[in-house]
Amino acid sequence: MTAPTVPAVPTASTGPARPVLAFDRLSVTFASDAGPVRAVREVSFTVAPGEIVAVVGESGSGKSVSSRALLGLLPGTATVAGSAQLDGVELTGLRGESMRKVRGDRIAMIFQEPATSLDPVRTVGWQVVQALRVHRPMSRRAARARAVELLELVGIPDAASRIHSYPHQLSGGQKQRVMIAIAIACEPEVIIADEPTTALDVTVQAAILELLRDLRDRLGTAIVLITHNMGVVADLADRVVVMYRGEVVEEASVAQIFAAPAHPYTRRLLAAVPHLGQGRSLSADPGPAAVAAAPGPAVVTSVPGPPVVVPPSIPALAVRDLVVEFAGRLGAPRLRAVDGVSFTIAPGQVLGLVGESGSGKTTVGRTTVGLVPAVSGSIEVFGTDLRTASPRVLRDLRRRFGFVFQDPSASLNPRSSVGAAISEPLSVHAVGSDASRRRRVAELLEAVELPASFARRFPHELSGGQRQRVSLARALVLGPDLLIADEPTSALDVSVQATVLALFQQLQTEMGFACLFISHDLAVIDLVAHDVAVMRTGRLVEVGTTAAVLNAPQHAYTRALLAAVPVPDPAEQADRRRRRADLVESTRG
Repeated sequence: MTAPTVPAVPTASTGPARPVLAFDRLSVTFASDAGPVRAVREVSFTVAPGEIVAVVGESGSGKSVSSRALLGLLPGTATVAGSAQLDGVELTGLRGESMRKVRGDRIAMIFQEPATSLDPVRTVGWQVVQALRVHRPMSRRAARARAVELLELVGIPDAASRIHSYPHQLSGGQKQRVMIAIAIACEPEVIIADEPTTALDVTVQAAILELLRDLRDRLGTAIVLITHNMGVVADLADRVVVMYRGEVVEEASVAQIFAAPAHPYTRRLLAAVPHLGQGRSLSADPGPAAVAAAPGPAVVTSVPGPPVVVPPSIPALAVRDLVVEFAGRLGAPRLRAVDGVSFTIAPGQVLGLVGESGSGKTTVGRTTVGLVPAVSGSIEVFGTDLRTASPRVLRDLRRRFGFVFQDPSASLNPRSSVGAAISEPLSVHAVGSDASRRRRVAELLEAVELPASFARRFPHELSGGQRQRVSLARALVLGPDLLIADEPTSALDVSVQATVLALFQQLQTEMGFACLFISHDLAVIDLVAHDVAVMRTGRLVEVGTTAAVLNAPQHAYTRALLAAVPVPDPAEQADRRRRRADLVESTRG
């Protein structure tokens, strides 16, 4: 990105400045059949030019709602009171063309769920070009060249070719990077970053944080960072606003928040943050290579239904020499997304699969349950090869699968209630009566920290984190023998994440299901996984026990991943950022 000449802008660290953004007793109330619901209650805080203010709190605490109120992006059922000003101009009353001149040009938003924010029938290049031409007098050719620059800037590989791709042809992390490219296209005065790194692996996350930091330092861009990742807060923020149940309960500098949090909720939030090195002891746990030595049979109970006895000598999942390819566009060569991957998961064991966005993690997970066809190799689930099994055998096997998709908003039917979504696997496999299904739905909703009354709601009425919890409940409804969990906690705030991970560990211990746990959060992998497999560009580069891989990594890429993990300590994180450059450089080429 070519740097324009701009005057130096004071930041939070160089002295006070007139706020570019000011919330003053902002309130948002939604009309509902049960009466008015006050989602945001008299929120007040300011953001100076060049300042990064992190807004943190539980899913559903009002973080995203308060920021969407700035740009008139709330539904017609919302009533906004109070004030939100951009450089002295009131935003809450803007409509039509006046608001369109602000959106994308002076204030840009990086949305939490790129799969629902990008147009599925337009190429990503077209969407970046439109963001430029709406606000800038540019020819289509110049805008296209600029779009390639922006995609390169946010780390899209082979941007000149990827500009022709559609959103469904990109990984979740790549779609998020496209969203960031659209947001920064016009170099706005304010960026509202709503969970901008949720779907990104730690190395790309580090690059995106550096990009946002550069925009702040070079252009004086103010950033409102909405996130549940306290490591990201420690890495990037100048000041922190803590929200709880629609209210601001604490506001302080980032150093003060981490060193001496004043409010009990802030203390609970920080206590729930997972740290590398706090994982389970694996001294007594066999790795994937020790299947034959696993003691005794594992008994896995379905809910409801008879127990299924799994002989310990048969792996829950055995993948051998797996190759997956996708067709190229307009005669281009086929893309090999997975290249010769092999691993084994014993009954009752959890294998954590980590790696960069686009490395093939999600493709491996989807292929193991038959959602993506393999070109070659074998996939055996409890001794049955999925690639050669009959349709009847596959149907019986699929009753024993659970799958948590990466993007809950794209995997939940918007026309089905939450209760219908969770109970659908029970209905498909004719398990239980209507009454027992309703009881099972209520039980699982409460288990994932949602009220049983949410069964009557629809996905659009929930926050991103709440939708992710619904997706987890649906995956567990049949009591699976094998769970494929694709970023199951990526949209959860840390306090709910801690609860869900504790629930996962409890259920995994009680039910004994095997799990392929795909995540970019290495601290989460440390907590839940017995073994770790590291992927890069479609290949496995390192496999071993969690303790061995995370404490003494052998591959340079694994070491770079660990160095890029943000830690919830501003001083330590600043030091880690300074030391990371050499490790990143060592993995190039």
